[in-house]
Amino acid sequence: MVSSVPPSYKGHRYPVEVISHCVWLYFRFPLSFREVEELMLQRGVIVSYETVRRWCLKFGQAYADGLRRRRPHAGDKWHLDEVFVKINGERHYLWRAVDQDGTVLDILVQSKRDAKAAKRFLARLMKQQCRVPRALVTDKLRSYGVAHRELMRSVEHRCHKGLNNRAENSHQPTRQRERAMKGFRSPGAAQRFLSAFSGISPHFRPRRHLLTTARHRLEMTLRFTIWDHVTETTGLPTAA
Repeated sequence: MVSSVPPSYKGHRYPVEVISHCVWLYFRFPLSFREVEELMLQRGVIVSYETVRRWCLKFGQAYADGLRRRRPHAGDKWHLDEVFVKINGERHYLWRAVDQDGTVLDILVQSKRDAKAAKRFLARLMKQQCRVPRALVTDKLRSYGVAHRELMRSVEHRCHKGLNNRAENSHQPTRQRERAMKGFRSPGAAQRFLSAFSGISPHFRPRRHLLTTARHRLEMTLRFTIWDHVTETTGLPTAA
């Protein structure tokens, strides 16, 4: 479920602008904590990579939840897909659901991709969205068929490899970050990072190929304004 608790900066000695900017850098670009530290040093802000790491752990999910609350209502066609990820040398599966516009609805890291895992993910998705879709689009993995029959039999199920490009394309930014991070250390760490990442990164990735330059700049300005509201930096003095 998306949390409605706003971020609290009580006890932090750095300005909100510095904290939110570091979190934005880390989740928006394929950077390490040390690289974020270096970029901030170039701007005259001395902050350690460990502090950046703690900020990302504390505020990343809160920012992602805030952005999700401000998104338009999700579409009624859900695309589900799963890809394997290596965690400490072991194969796990990243389950992802997006709507027909490519908006990420939810992600879940699981150790299997059997019927039980499919039902767990679909039940979690329905609970989060508080509804069922008009249509469910998946590849030909049989686990989806079992979950569909048991949890949402009345929903149209379209099962075809070529129909699910929307969900498959949504995995690409995750793959880029996985390579940059040289894999994940544990399933819990992967779930925490990807949950925040899937809420923050897409917010700053409008469908650029569909926009003119002027429209893209306007769209990005609006999205940065939303980010300022979510991180509560609007109206605060700029950090030196």
